[in-house]
Formats: sequence, structure tokens, C-alpha cells
Amino acid sequence: MDSLFGVAGDGFVVLAADAQVARSILLYQNDLDKIKELDSHKMMALAGPQADCNLFGEYIQKNMALYELNNDLRLSTKAAANYIRRELATALRKGPYQVNMLMGGVDAGAAALYWLDYLGTLQPVKYGAQGYGAAFTLSLLDRSYRVGMAEADAVELVRSCIAALHKRFLIAQPNFVIKVVDKDGIRVLK
Repeated sequence: MDSLFGVAGDGFVVLAADAQVARSILLYQNDLDKIKELDSHKMMALAGPQADCNLFGEYIQKNMALYELNNDLRLSTKAAANYIRRELATALRKGPYQVNMLMGGVDAGAAALYWLDYLGTLQPVKYGAQGYGAAFTLSLLDRSYRVGMAEADAVELVRSCIAALHKRFLIAQPNFVIKVVDKDGIRVLK
């Protein structure tokens, strides 16, 4: 029942994810943050079975921190996206993680957003969506996204995606987490 969407602009990335954990007709949790912070300027939003999302998200988080400690070098957003893609592709042959994600970050003022799926597909995008909510939000993102849009406009676009889901999606998703990353780091919008 996941809904993830994101927008990349000049120097910022906005990611939003529903805060619900449900299976079949049962609602387990309504306040989960599905957007993992990889470091101070990179984050990824995960969709899929909660166990896979948690396990894979923490695995990536910890291994990127270990890489930084061992090499005294922080991965760029592009390098981190390719590392995540390789880990998904490797796991596909052993025991796949059923996770789809959007990963974004800012390096030296340049923002990047990547769309990844459980098969190890990686695609740089300016806007994207994953999960069931993508059926409703991709058309809105496609129609409203403009190159060079300001951060406030991107946040408003994300909020309009949430409003569209509240209006059109049969499954109630009352709570969403919105995070923005820019040159100053990651912050949460209420």
C-alpha cells in the first residue's frame, strides 16, 4: 500500500512517503518514517514489504557509513545510487529484497534523484513515484513539474500529490512524511 514520490530541482530534492504499515486488511502502524537518511545530504524512500524495507534500508545505511569510516571518503549521490543498484542486483540472484525506492541527494549544490526497483533497475529522474500511489501521482507530476522550479513550488507539488491521493485513492493514507535535502542538509517538513 506504499506511496512514494519525489521531485528534484536546482540544488534540492523533496521526497514524500506515506507513514502507514499495513498488510491485507490490517493496519499495524500509522506513523512510520519510510525515508532513510544515508548521510547528511542523501536519503532514500523505500516501498515494499516492511521487513525487506527495514532490513535493506539499514544494510545500505550501515555499509555506507562503514565505507566512509574505512576510506575517509563519502560517496557521491551517483556513486551511492550505483552501489544500491549493485546490491539489489546481487541480492536478486540469492534472496531478493522486494523493495522499490527513490533515492536523492545533493553534492556540491547539484541535486540528483534516482528511481530504483527490486530488479536492480536504476534511472536518474527529475520526478518519480513508486508504489500504489504512483498510478495517481505520476500524471500530476508529469503535468506540473517545471525545469528550474523553486523549492517552495516543489513542496507545493508534493503536497498536491498527497491531496490527490486523499481524494482519489481508495485506501486511506492519512499521514505522510516529507523531507527536503539541499546544501544545508536534510530537514523534515510537517
